[in-house]
Amino acid sequence: MHIEQIYTGCLSQGAYYIESKGEAAIIDPLREVKPYLEKAKKNNATIKYIFETHFHADFVSGHVTLAKETGASIVYGPGAKTGFDSLIAKDQQEFKIGEVTLTVLHTPGHTMESTTYLLRDASQKDIAIFSGDTLFLGDVGRPDLAQKAANMTQEDLAGILYESLRKKIMPLADDVLVYPAHGAGSACGKNLSKETVGTIGEQKKTNYALRADMTKEEFIKEVTDGLLPPPQYFPLNVKMNKEGYEDIDKVLKSGTTPLDPEAFEKLANQSGAIILDVRHQDVFAKGHIPQSIFIGIDGGFAPWVGAMIGDVSQPILLVTPEGREEETVMRLARVGFDNTLGYLKGSFEAWKKEGKTTDKVEGIDAAGLKALSEKESVTVFDVRKPGEYLSEHIPDAKSTPLDFINEHMNEFPTEKPFYMHCAGGYRSMIAASILKSRGIHNLIDIKGGFGAIKESGMKVSDYICPSTL
Repeated sequence: MHIEQIYTGCLSQGAYYIESKGEAAIIDPLREVKPYLEKAKKNNATIKYIFETHFHADFVSGHVTLAKETGASIVYGPGAKTGFDSLIAKDQQEFKIGEVTLTVLHTPGHTMESTTYLLRDASQKDIAIFSGDTLFLGDVGRPDLAQKAANMTQEDLAGILYESLRKKIMPLADDVLVYPAHGAGSACGKNLSKETVGTIGEQKKTNYALRADMTKEEFIKEVTDGLLPPPQYFPLNVKMNKEGYEDIDKVLKSGTTPLDPEAFEKLANQSGAIILDVRHQDVFAKGHIPQSIFIGIDGGFAPWVGAMIGDVSQPILLVTPEGREEETVMRLARVGFDNTLGYLKGSFEAWKKEGKTTDKVEGIDAAGLKALSEKESVTVFDVRKPGEYLSEHIPDAKSTPLDFINEHMNEFPTEKPFYMHCAGGYRSMIAASILKSRGIHNLIDIKGGFGAIKESGMKVSDYICPSTL
Protein backbone atom coordinates (compact mmCIF):
# COMPACT_ATOMS: atom_id res chain seq x y z
CA MET A 1 0.00 0.00 0.00
CA HIS A 2 1.24 3.45 -0.95
CA ILE A 3 -0.28 6.77 0.16
CA GLU A 4 1.03 10.05 -1.22
CA GLN A 5 -0.15 13.54 -0.39
CA ILE A 6 0.22 15.93 -3.33
CA TYR A 7 0.10 19.35 -1.72
CA THR A 8 -0.30 22.62 -3.64
CA GLY A 9 0.85 25.51 -1.49
CA CYS A 10 -0.77 28.39 -3.35
CA LEU A 11 -4.19 26.80 -2.79
CA SER A 12 -3.32 25.20 0.56
CA GLN A 13 -4.83 22.07 -0.97
CA GLY A 14 -4.04 18.38 -0.57
CA ALA A 15 -4.87 15.79 -3.21
CA TYR A 16 -4.10 12.11 -2.55
CA TYR A 17 -2.74 9.18 -4.53
CA ILE A 18 -3.43 5.71 -3.09
CA GLU A 19 -2.06 2.56 -4.70
CA SER A 20 -2.19 -1.16 -3.96
CA LYS A 21 -1.35 -4.15 -6.16
CA GLY A 22 -1.43 -2.23 -9.42
CA GLU A 23 -4.64 -0.32 -8.73
CA ALA A 24 -4.84 3.34 -7.76
CA ALA A 25 -7.34 5.91 -6.53
CA ILE A 26 -7.10 9.69 -6.56
CA ILE A 27 -8.85 11.81 -3.95
CA ASP A 28 -9.75 15.46 -4.72
CA PRO A 29 -7.48 15.90 -7.77
CA LEU A 30 -6.47 19.32 -9.06
CA ARG A 31 -7.45 20.58 -12.53
CA GLU A 32 -4.16 19.57 -14.16
CA VAL A 33 -4.23 15.76 -14.16
CA LYS A 34 -0.92 15.03 -15.87
CA PRO A 35 0.98 14.41 -12.59
CA TYR A 36 -1.50 11.69 -11.56
CA LEU A 37 -1.38 10.04 -14.96
CA GLU A 38 2.42 10.07 -14.99
CA LYS A 39 2.61 8.68 -11.45
CA ALA A 40 0.30 5.79 -12.28
CA LYS A 41 2.15 5.06 -15.53
CA LYS A 42 5.52 5.06 -13.79
CA ASN A 43 4.21 2.58 -11.20
CA ASN A 44 2.44 0.48 -13.85
CA ALA A 45 -0.84 1.07 -12.03
CA THR A 46 -4.40 1.63 -13.26
CA ILE A 47 -6.42 4.49 -11.83
CA LYS A 48 -9.66 2.78 -10.83
CA TYR A 49 -11.52 5.44 -8.85
CA ILE A 50 -11.61 9.21 -8.42
CA PHE A 51 -13.05 10.09 -5.02
CA GLU A 52 -14.47 13.54 -4.34
CA THR A 53 -15.03 14.52 -0.72
CA HIS A 54 -17.58 17.21 -1.72
CA PHE A 55 -18.29 19.87 -4.31
CA HIS A 56 -15.28 22.12 -3.81
CA ALA A 57 -15.82 25.86 -3.71
CA ASP A 58 -12.26 27.17 -3.68
CA PHE A 59 -10.87 25.30 -6.69
CA VAL A 60 -11.97 23.37 -9.76
CA SER A 61 -11.26 19.68 -9.39
CA GLY A 62 -9.73 17.54 -12.12
CA HIS A 63 -12.27 14.75 -11.75
CA VAL A 64 -14.03 15.17 -15.11
CA THR A 65 -10.80 15.30 -17.14
CA LEU A 66 -9.19 12.47 -15.20
CA ALA A 67 -12.21 10.22 -15.70
CA LYS A 68 -12.15 10.99 -19.43
CA GLU A 69 -8.43 10.13 -19.63
CA THR A 70 -8.58 6.92 -17.58
CA GLY A 71 -12.12 5.55 -17.62
CA ALA A 72 -12.08 5.64 -13.82
CA SER A 73 -15.36 6.10 -11.94
CA ILE A 74 -16.00 9.42 -10.20
CA VAL A 75 -17.35 8.72 -6.71
CA TYR A 76 -19.31 11.19 -4.57
CA GLY A 77 -21.03 10.68 -1.27
CA PRO A 78 -24.78 10.39 -0.60
CA GLY A 79 -26.98 13.19 -1.91
CA ALA A 80 -24.64 14.49 -4.60
CA LYS A 81 -26.12 15.33 -8.00
CA THR A 82 -23.82 15.86 -10.97
CA GLY A 83 -24.12 16.88 -14.61
CA PHE A 84 -21.79 14.05 -15.71
CA ASP A 85 -21.54 10.30 -15.14
CA SER A 86 -20.71 9.58 -11.53
CA LEU A 87 -21.20 6.94 -8.88
CA ILE A 88 -23.19 8.27 -5.92
CA ALA A 89 -22.14 6.05 -3.04
CA LYS A 90 -24.14 4.96 -0.02
CA ASP A 91 -23.00 5.48 3.55
CA GLN A 92 -20.64 2.63 4.59
CA GLN A 93 -20.23 1.46 0.98
CA GLU A 94 -16.81 -0.11 0.36
CA PHE A 95 -14.48 0.25 -2.61
CA LYS A 96 -11.54 -2.10 -3.20
CA ILE A 97 -8.22 -0.81 -4.51
CA GLY A 98 -5.90 -3.79 -4.74
CA GLU A 99 -5.71 -5.19 -1.22
CA VAL A 100 -6.98 -2.09 0.56
CA THR A 101 -10.49 -0.74 1.07
CA LEU A 102 -11.95 2.75 1.13
CA THR A 103 -15.18 2.97 3.12
CA VAL A 104 -17.64 5.82 2.65
CA LEU A 105 -18.43 7.75 5.84
CA HIS A 106 -21.14 10.27 5.05
CA THR A 107 -20.20 13.32 7.14
CA PRO A 108 -22.53 16.19 6.17
CA GLY A 109 -22.23 19.64 7.70
CA HIS A 110 -19.67 21.55 5.68
CA THR A 111 -21.93 20.66 2.76
CA MET A 112 -24.70 18.08 2.71
CA GLU A 113 -22.86 15.68 0.39
CA SER A 114 -19.57 15.98 2.33
CA THR A 115 -17.97 12.58 2.76
CA THR A 116 -14.95 11.22 4.59
CA TYR A 117 -13.19 8.15 3.18
CA LEU A 118 -11.80 5.62 5.66
CA LEU A 119 -8.81 3.60 4.43
CA ARG A 120 -8.38 0.04 5.75
CA ASP A 121 -5.48 -2.26 4.98
CA ALA A 122 -5.64 -5.89 3.84
CA SER A 123 -6.32 -7.02 7.42
CA GLN A 124 -9.18 -4.48 7.72
CA LYS A 125 -7.28 -2.32 10.20
CA ASP A 126 -8.23 1.37 10.11
CA ILE A 127 -5.25 3.28 8.73
CA ALA A 128 -6.34 6.78 7.71
CA ILE A 129 -9.22 9.08 6.89
CA PHE A 130 -9.37 11.50 3.98
CA SER A 131 -11.58 14.07 5.58
CA GLY A 132 -12.01 16.70 2.86
CA ASP A 133 -13.35 19.88 4.44
CA THR A 134 -15.17 18.06 7.25
CA LEU A 135 -12.15 17.92 9.56
CA PHE A 136 -9.00 19.99 9.23
CA LEU A 137 -6.00 19.99 11.54
CA GLY A 138 -6.95 22.55 14.19
CA ASP A 139 -10.39 23.32 12.77
CA VAL A 140 -13.45 22.04 10.93
CA GLY A 141 -15.06 23.12 7.68
CA ARG A 142 -17.09 26.32 7.68
CA PRO A 143 -20.82 25.55 7.62
CA ASP A 144 -22.01 28.57 5.65
CA LEU A 145 -21.08 27.72 2.05
CA ALA A 146 -23.96 25.38 1.17
CA GLN A 147 -26.85 26.97 3.04
CA LYS A 148 -28.54 28.40 -0.07
CA ALA A 149 -28.39 25.10 -1.92
CA ALA A 150 -29.64 23.13 1.06
CA ASN A 151 -32.18 25.77 2.17
CA MET A 152 -30.60 25.72 5.61
CA THR A 153 -29.00 28.22 7.93
CA GLN A 154 -25.33 28.00 8.83
CA GLU A 155 -26.45 27.08 12.35
CA ASP A 156 -28.44 24.13 10.97
CA LEU A 157 -25.41 22.90 9.07
CA ALA A 158 -23.12 23.41 12.06
CA GLY A 159 -25.44 21.23 14.13
CA ILE A 160 -25.31 18.51 11.48
CA LEU A 161 -21.50 18.79 11.35
CA TYR A 162 -21.38 18.33 15.15
CA GLU A 163 -23.21 15.01 14.82
CA SER A 164 -21.04 13.87 11.89
CA LEU A 165 -17.82 14.47 13.79
CA ARG A 166 -18.99 12.75 16.94
CA LYS A 167 -20.69 9.78 15.35
CA LYS A 168 -18.39 9.03 12.41
CA ILE A 169 -14.92 10.42 13.14
CA MET A 170 -14.27 10.79 16.88
CA PRO A 171 -15.03 7.09 17.62
CA LEU A 172 -12.08 6.06 15.42
CA ALA A 173 -8.83 4.97 17.08
CA ASP A 174 -6.38 7.66 18.13
CA ASP A 175 -3.64 6.35 15.80
CA VAL A 176 -5.75 6.75 12.65
CA LEU A 177 -4.10 9.29 10.36
CA VAL A 178 -5.98 12.42 9.27
CA TYR A 179 -5.42 13.65 5.72
CA PRO A 180 -7.46 16.87 5.20
CA ALA A 181 -8.19 18.69 1.96
CA HIS A 182 -6.65 21.97 3.17
CA GLY A 183 -4.10 23.52 5.47
CA ALA A 184 -3.35 27.03 6.72
CA GLY A 185 -4.19 29.72 4.19
CA SER A 186 -7.44 28.26 2.92
CA ALA A 187 -10.66 30.27 3.20
CA CYS A 188 -12.58 27.04 3.90
CA GLY A 189 -11.89 27.29 7.63
CA LYS A 190 -10.86 29.83 10.26
CA ASN A 191 -8.03 28.32 12.29
CA LEU A 192 -6.24 25.76 10.13
CA SER A 193 -2.88 24.34 11.16
CA LYS A 194 0.25 24.67 9.04
CA GLU A 195 0.66 20.91 9.38
CA THR A 196 -0.89 18.81 6.63
CA VAL A 197 -1.03 15.35 8.27
CA GLY A 198 -2.11 14.47 11.81
CA THR A 199 -3.90 11.82 13.85
CA ILE A 200 -7.33 11.47 15.40
CA GLY A 201 -5.74 11.43 18.87
CA GLU A 202 -3.87 14.68 18.29
CA GLN A 203 -7.02 16.37 17.04
CA LYS A 204 -9.04 15.26 20.04
CA LYS A 205 -6.44 16.96 22.24
CA THR A 206 -5.82 20.14 20.25
CA ASN A 207 -8.78 20.88 17.97
CA TYR A 208 -11.25 23.19 19.72
CA ALA A 209 -14.15 21.67 17.77
CA LEU A 210 -13.48 18.13 19.04
CA ARG A 211 -13.56 18.86 22.79
CA ALA A 212 -15.03 15.84 24.55
CA ASP A 213 -17.27 17.94 26.82
CA MET A 214 -18.46 20.31 24.08
CA THR A 215 -22.23 20.67 23.74
CA LYS A 216 -23.90 21.06 20.37
CA GLU A 217 -24.89 24.62 21.28
CA GLU A 218 -21.27 25.49 22.14
CA PHE A 219 -20.05 23.90 18.91
CA ILE A 220 -22.53 25.85 16.78
CA LYS A 221 -21.59 29.13 18.45
CA GLU A 222 -17.82 28.63 18.17
CA VAL A 223 -17.81 27.26 14.61
CA THR A 224 -19.99 30.07 13.25
CA ASP A 225 -18.35 32.88 15.21
CA GLY A 226 -16.16 35.26 13.20
CA LEU A 227 -16.84 33.81 9.76
CA LEU A 228 -15.91 36.28 7.04
CA PRO A 229 -18.05 36.35 3.88
CA PRO A 230 -16.85 33.74 1.37
CA PRO A 231 -15.11 34.97 -1.80
CA GLN A 232 -17.41 35.78 -4.71
CA TYR A 233 -16.01 33.03 -6.93
CA PHE A 234 -16.84 30.16 -4.53
CA PRO A 235 -20.37 29.39 -5.85
CA LEU A 236 -19.10 29.62 -9.43
CA ASN A 237 -16.46 26.95 -8.71
CA VAL A 238 -19.11 24.76 -7.08
CA LYS A 239 -21.21 25.05 -10.25
CA MET A 240 -18.26 23.97 -12.43
CA ASN A 241 -17.50 21.03 -10.15
CA LYS A 242 -21.13 19.91 -10.28
CA GLU A 243 -21.79 20.42 -13.97
CA GLY A 244 -18.40 20.00 -15.67
CA TYR A 245 -16.07 22.39 -17.47
CA GLU A 246 -13.97 23.13 -20.55
CA ASP A 247 -11.11 20.76 -21.35
CA ILE A 248 -7.91 22.15 -19.82
CA ASP A 249 -5.98 21.76 -23.10
CA LYS A 250 -8.36 24.19 -24.82
CA VAL A 251 -8.01 26.67 -21.96
CA LEU A 252 -4.22 26.48 -22.16
CA LYS A 253 -4.18 26.87 -25.93
CA SER A 254 -6.28 30.06 -25.79
CA GLY A 255 -4.50 31.55 -22.79
CA THR A 256 -1.02 31.05 -24.18
CA THR A 257 -1.71 32.93 -27.43
CA PRO A 258 1.16 35.44 -27.87
CA LEU A 259 0.07 38.98 -28.76
CA ASP A 260 2.29 41.85 -29.86
CA PRO A 261 1.57 45.22 -28.18
CA GLU A 262 -0.71 46.43 -30.99
CA ALA A 263 -2.78 43.25 -31.03
CA PHE A 264 -2.82 43.14 -27.23
CA GLU A 265 -4.12 46.72 -26.96
CA LYS A 266 -6.70 46.20 -29.70
CA LEU A 267 -8.05 43.01 -28.11
CA ALA A 268 -8.19 44.67 -24.69
CA ASN A 269 -10.32 47.47 -26.10
CA GLN A 270 -12.60 45.16 -28.08
CA SER A 271 -13.14 42.42 -25.51
CA GLY A 272 -13.52 44.34 -22.26
CA ALA A 273 -10.79 42.12 -20.82
CA ILE A 274 -9.04 42.87 -17.55
CA ILE A 275 -5.30 43.28 -18.04
CA LEU A 276 -3.84 41.15 -15.26
CA ASP A 277 -0.17 41.83 -14.45
CA VAL A 278 1.38 38.99 -12.48
CA ARG A 279 4.99 40.24 -12.23
CA HIS A 280 6.60 41.05 -8.87
CA GLN A 281 5.04 43.99 -7.02
CA ASP A 282 8.26 46.00 -7.08
CA VAL A 283 8.52 45.61 -10.85
CA PHE A 284 4.86 46.52 -11.31
CA ALA A 285 5.34 49.66 -9.19
CA LYS A 286 8.14 50.90 -11.45
CA GLY A 287 6.07 50.59 -14.61
CA HIS A 288 2.87 48.98 -15.90
CA ILE A 289 0.08 49.34 -18.45
CA PRO A 290 -2.46 51.93 -17.27
CA GLN A 291 -5.53 50.45 -15.55
CA SER A 292 -3.97 46.99 -15.33
CA ILE A 293 -4.59 44.99 -12.15
CA PHE A 294 -1.66 43.56 -10.21
CA ILE A 295 -1.88 40.13 -8.58
CA GLY A 296 1.59 38.61 -8.43
CA ILE A 297 2.16 35.01 -9.47
CA ASP A 298 4.58 34.50 -6.57
CA GLY A 299 2.11 35.46 -3.85
CA GLY A 300 -1.29 34.03 -2.91
CA PHE A 301 -2.17 34.25 -6.57
CA ALA A 302 -5.21 32.10 -7.31
CA PRO A 303 -7.23 32.92 -4.16
CA TRP A 304 -6.65 36.66 -4.65
CA VAL A 305 -7.68 36.44 -8.30
CA GLY A 306 -10.87 34.75 -7.17
CA ALA A 307 -11.51 37.30 -4.45
CA MET A 308 -10.70 40.40 -6.49
CA ILE A 309 -12.01 39.52 -9.97
CA GLY A 310 -14.84 37.27 -8.80
CA ASP A 311 -16.53 36.45 -12.10
CA VAL A 312 -14.88 33.37 -13.62
CA SER A 313 -16.23 34.25 -17.08
CA GLN A 314 -14.41 37.61 -17.11
CA PRO A 315 -12.05 37.86 -20.14
CA ILE A 316 -8.41 38.25 -19.05
CA LEU A 317 -5.26 39.36 -20.86
CA LEU A 318 -1.94 38.62 -19.19
CA VAL A 319 1.31 40.45 -18.55
CA THR A 320 3.68 37.86 -17.10
CA PRO A 321 7.37 37.35 -16.45
CA GLU A 322 8.71 35.84 -19.66
CA GLY A 323 8.50 32.04 -19.65
CA ARG A 324 5.71 31.84 -17.07
CA GLU A 325 2.73 32.26 -19.38
CA GLU A 326 1.48 28.66 -19.28
CA GLU A 327 1.95 28.43 -15.51
CA THR A 328 -0.18 31.56 -15.06
CA VAL A 329 -2.99 30.27 -17.30
CA MET A 330 -2.98 26.93 -15.45
CA ARG A 331 -3.14 28.56 -12.06
CA LEU A 332 -6.04 30.73 -13.19
CA ALA A 333 -7.84 27.62 -14.44
CA ARG A 334 -7.39 25.94 -11.06
CA VAL A 335 -9.93 28.39 -9.67
CA GLY A 336 -12.19 28.41 -12.72
CA PHE A 337 -10.89 31.43 -14.65
CA ASP A 338 -10.89 29.83 -18.10
CA ASN A 339 -11.45 32.90 -20.28
CA THR A 340 -7.82 33.95 -20.72
CA LEU A 341 -7.43 35.39 -24.22
CA GLY A 342 -3.64 35.58 -24.48
CA TYR A 343 -0.53 37.28 -23.16
CA LEU A 344 1.68 40.25 -24.04
CA LYS A 345 4.60 38.86 -26.03
CA GLY A 346 7.84 40.29 -24.71
CA SER A 347 6.04 41.34 -21.51
CA PHE A 348 6.01 44.97 -20.37
CA GLU A 349 9.36 45.72 -21.98
CA ALA A 350 7.79 45.23 -25.42
CA TRP A 351 5.00 47.66 -24.48
CA LYS A 352 7.55 50.30 -23.47
CA LYS A 353 9.62 49.85 -26.63
CA GLU A 354 6.54 50.64 -28.69
CA GLY A 355 6.33 53.99 -26.89
CA LYS A 356 2.92 53.25 -25.43
CA THR A 357 1.56 55.03 -22.35
CA THR A 358 2.71 53.64 -19.01
CA ASP A 359 1.92 54.24 -15.36
CA LYS A 360 3.64 53.61 -12.03
CA VAL A 361 2.88 53.45 -8.31
CA GLU A 362 4.54 56.04 -6.10
CA GLY A 363 6.24 54.66 -3.02
CA ILE A 364 7.90 55.70 0.21
CA ASP A 365 10.10 53.69 2.54
CA ALA A 366 9.16 53.29 6.19
CA ALA A 367 11.92 55.60 7.39
CA GLY A 368 10.64 58.32 5.07
CA LEU A 369 7.10 57.87 6.34
CA LYS A 370 8.30 58.05 9.95
CA ALA A 371 10.17 61.30 9.28
CA LEU A 372 7.18 62.76 7.45
CA SER A 373 4.71 61.76 10.18
CA GLU A 374 6.84 63.59 12.76
CA LYS A 375 6.42 66.82 10.79
CA GLU A 376 2.80 66.62 9.68
CA SER A 377 -0.37 64.54 9.88
CA VAL A 378 -0.45 61.67 7.40
CA THR A 379 -3.44 59.59 6.29
CA VAL A 380 -2.68 55.86 6.35
CA PHE A 381 -4.85 52.99 5.09
CA ASP A 382 -4.11 49.47 6.37
CA VAL A 383 -5.32 46.80 3.89
CA ARG A 384 -4.47 43.79 6.05
CA LYS A 385 -7.17 41.51 7.44
CA PRO A 386 -9.21 42.80 10.42
CA GLY A 387 -7.47 40.41 12.82
CA GLU A 388 -4.03 41.61 11.74
CA TYR A 389 -5.09 45.22 12.22
CA LEU A 390 -6.59 44.58 15.66
CA SER A 391 -3.45 42.74 16.73
CA GLU A 392 -1.16 45.71 15.96
CA HIS A 393 -1.40 48.81 13.80
CA ILE A 394 -0.34 52.42 13.27
CA PRO A 395 -2.42 54.67 15.57
CA ASP A 396 -5.15 56.45 13.55
CA ALA A 397 -4.58 54.21 10.52
CA LYS A 398 -7.84 53.25 8.84
CA SER A 399 -8.64 49.54 8.50
CA THR A 400 -9.67 48.90 4.88
CA PRO A 401 -9.12 45.14 4.28
CA LEU A 402 -8.21 44.23 0.73
CA ASP A 403 -10.88 41.51 0.74
CA PHE A 404 -13.57 44.20 1.08
CA ILE A 405 -11.91 47.14 -0.62
CA ASN A 406 -14.96 47.82 -2.78
CA GLU A 407 -16.92 48.58 0.39
CA HIS A 408 -14.38 51.26 1.35
CA MET A 409 -14.05 53.10 -1.96
CA ASN A 410 -15.72 56.28 -0.70
CA GLU A 411 -13.26 56.49 2.20
CA PHE A 412 -10.21 57.15 0.02
CA PRO A 413 -9.46 60.84 -0.66
CA THR A 414 -9.27 61.78 -4.32
CA GLU A 415 -6.90 64.76 -4.10
CA LYS A 416 -4.82 64.80 -0.90
CA PRO A 417 -1.98 62.22 -0.88
CA PHE A 418 -2.55 59.16 1.30
CA TYR A 419 -0.43 56.15 2.23
CA MET A 420 -1.18 52.42 2.08
CA HIS A 421 0.37 49.28 3.51
CA CYS A 422 -0.21 45.59 4.16
CA ALA A 423 2.16 43.18 5.95
CA GLY A 424 4.93 43.08 3.35
CA GLY A 425 3.87 44.87 0.17
CA TYR A 426 1.99 42.29 -1.90
CA ARG A 427 -1.60 43.10 -0.90
CA SER A 428 -1.10 46.86 -0.81
CA MET A 429 0.09 46.73 -4.44
CA ILE A 430 -3.08 44.83 -5.39
CA ALA A 431 -5.08 47.54 -3.63
CA ALA A 432 -3.07 50.30 -5.32
CA SER A 433 -3.70 48.83 -8.77
CA ILE A 434 -7.43 48.56 -8.10
CA LEU A 435 -7.65 52.15 -6.87
CA LYS A 436 -5.67 53.45 -9.84
CA SER A 437 -7.93 51.54 -12.22
CA ARG A 438 -10.83 53.48 -10.64
CA GLY A 439 -9.12 56.82 -11.21
CA ILE A 440 -7.62 57.28 -7.73
CA HIS A 441 -3.95 58.14 -8.31
CA ASN A 442 -3.02 60.16 -5.22
CA LEU A 443 -1.86 57.08 -3.30
CA ILE A 444 1.61 56.24 -2.04
CA ASP A 445 2.61 52.67 -1.23
CA ILE A 446 4.64 52.09 1.94
CA LYS A 447 7.47 49.82 0.82
CA GLY A 448 7.96 46.68 2.89
CA GLY A 449 4.60 47.04 4.62
CA PHE A 450 4.00 46.75 8.34
CA GLY A 451 7.16 44.74 8.89
CA ALA A 452 9.27 47.64 7.64
CA ILE A 453 7.15 50.12 9.61
CA LYS A 454 7.91 48.30 12.87
CA GLU A 455 11.61 48.07 12.06
CA SER A 456 11.73 51.83 11.44
CA GLY A 457 10.72 52.51 15.04
CA MET A 458 7.51 54.23 14.04
CA LYS A 459 4.92 54.21 16.82
CA VAL A 460 2.39 51.36 16.66
CA SER A 461 -0.37 50.15 18.98
CA ASP A 462 0.30 47.70 21.80
CA TYR A 463 0.44 44.12 20.57
CA ILE A 464 -2.56 41.87 21.23
CA CYS A 465 -2.08 38.14 20.64
CA PRO A 466 -4.48 37.00 17.88
CA SER A 467 -5.61 34.05 20.00
CA THR A 468 -7.09 36.45 22.56
CA LEU A 469 -9.04 38.53 20.04
